[in-house]
Amino acid sequence: MKKVGAAIVIGAAALAAATSVSAASSAKTTTMSQNNIVQTAVAAGQFKTLVSLVKQAGLAGALSRPGPLTVFAPTDAAFAKVPKATLAALGRNKAQLKAVLLYHVVNGKVTAAQASMLTSAKTLEGASVPIRVSGTKVYVGGAQVVKADVKASNGVIHVINKVLIPPTR
Repeated sequence: MKKVGAAIVIGAAALAAATSVSAASSAKTTTMSQNNIVQTAVAAGQFKTLVSLVKQAGLAGALSRPGPLTVFAPTDAAFAKVPKATLAALGRNKAQLKAVLLYHVVNGKVTAAQASMLTSAKTLEGASVPIRVSGTKVYVGGAQVVKADVKASNGVIHVINKVLIPPTR
């Protein structure tokens, strides 16, 4: 895969939200940081659909290798908002499934603290995903970042509340 230089705007608001996590949650994040992105997602328990689709698309190995990578991870609740017919169609079209999943991944580890000046980032799918801050909320491609800076050994995960769909070309 070609190297894609990128940075993400997650903004100070997301940093503030991430640093307000309780001590118990911080301990869990520290423990999970020894795991790679896939292992961290599995351990979190709220990314069952994402992990299943990543495995189905043959991307689990790529997301387990040394990164660093930044992943915008939709929760199971986010996938529940996607029509079942759409998910079934993606399951039948591996290339399209890969494109959707890679639209959630940026090359490089970009934490909320580092992100402050950009309005988009190039994804591994090839298209750029727009980033915007509105008040105290951060949006990536229309999805809200609900938890930032979940550390993994090979990068960072930012939890989002919506599945991102790459633009049609």
